[in-house]
Amino acid sequence: MAVQASDVKKLREKTGAGMLDCKNALSEADGDFKKAEKILKERGIAAASKRSARATNEGRIFSNVQKKRGGLVELACETDFVARNEDFITFGNKIVNDAVESGSEDITPAIEEEVKELISTMKENIKVRRIKIIESADNELIVDYIHGEGRIGVLIKLKAEDSSALEKEEVKNFAFDCALHVAAFNPMYLSREVVDKEYLEEQEQIFTKQTEQLGKPENVMQGIVKGKLNKHFSEICLLNQGFVKEEKKSVEKIMDELSKSVGTKLSITDYAYFSVGEELSS
Repeated sequence: MAVQASDVKKLREKTGAGMLDCKNALSEADGDFKKAEKILKERGIAAASKRSARATNEGRIFSNVQKKRGGLVELACETDFVARNEDFITFGNKIVNDAVESGSEDITPAIEEEVKELISTMKENIKVRRIKIIESADNELIVDYIHGEGRIGVLIKLKAEDSSALEKEEVKNFAFDCALHVAAFNPMYLSREVVDKEYLEEQEQIFTKQTEQLGKPENVMQGIVKGKLNKHFSEICLLNQGFVKEEKKSVEKIMDELSKSVGTKLSITDYAYFSVGEELSS
């Protein structure tokens, strides 16, 4: 099967592998893009955790937190000049405020009409790309964080068995630091317990294939694969990652220490991460 140059380019952008490696992998996979990506991973050519293409469009992320609800909105446009425009920013803040008040993630016809009015003013294509809402209970705290000029937005939800702990400055600071952490590391999952089963099986197959090349005994190979998986969890799972302000300790470890200090169990129950222009899951 002939390999399309466009597929080679796409595979290279997604995996970071060389053009020739991508072409060979696609040829071996008979043009199957997903199979070719897996082949590159098995050979250690592609980064196992790289899942999205680089952002290409412009825009801004907006956040808002009210009593028991937090929200993120991505407002997309064509140029960074418009993304810094005061009318554009005012409109984005209005959309996220309205979304949090209503609790709806729907991009309604009314919103689309408002966008059309903004387009006529800005003379540039603009769209509300997505909306995310997170709800909280009485013993949960939602914290938001916007990085830079709105390139990244984060929500973190922290739970305390004793809700009074949420009023303590050290707990609020920890929640904010966790939002900073997510902005910096963009974890794929909250914890290893919620890792997608299909994704986990794929990684096990990749690590097993890589380990087979070492020619070690079966029991040794199993240990190596387990070690690779644990290392991978520490890269993709929020709770298992090295904390942004103390990398030698995991987020979970820092949270456990704080729980003992404030006298009640704390837990991160949800989070959301938006980056301008990132590839969206289907």
